[in-house]
Amino acid sequence: MRSPSAHRLRMARRVLQSGGVIAYPTEGVWGLGCDPANSSAVEAIFRLKGRAAAKGLILVAAEFRQLEPWLAPLDPESRSRVLPSWPGPVTWLLPARPSVPSWLRGRHATLAVRVSDHPVVQSLCRTAGMPLVSTSANRSGGHPAVSAFEVRRIFGKDIDLIVTGELGGRRRPSEIRDLSGRVLRPG
Repeated sequence: MRSPSAHRLRMARRVLQSGGVIAYPTEGVWGLGCDPANSSAVEAIFRLKGRAAAKGLILVAAEFRQLEPWLAPLDPESRSRVLPSWPGPVTWLLPARPSVPSWLRGRHATLAVRVSDHPVVQSLCRTAGMPLVSTSANRSGGHPAVSAFEVRRIFGKDIDLIVTGELGGRRRPSEIRDLSGRVLRPG
């Protein structure tokens, strides 16, 4: 599986910096992403999906240090539980810093975060220099897109850029766990 071209990655960075929404392949389904600090971009994703903001969103990163500014410090026991699962298709609900906006965490005190092992996601996060909002590319309640064609069929020209690539071989969105180890969504 290859990463997008340098030109395509620069295009994605420009779209993200200007408040746009991108679509990209992840481990199991296509995702929609934007700059997590841009409230207008996050609101655009909620509108596209028809999703309630109270649910919150996932942040995906190339490495844990990209997530640290968004998270409350983890105690050693929590770190030893979370970090060995990354990079990989496991999303954790971790305590958010008080400054994390509600448009990301929803009505929760936690933030859903993942360090991806997918080369497209890693390249996008490294090129952008930040984690990205990551939510499945579908209308709320619908099946997630599994191809760029499906993304275009669902959202038309409402997506600012589709970053092409292959899915990571999983058949479902990432597993979600909380710090107690409870699986909230199987992967």
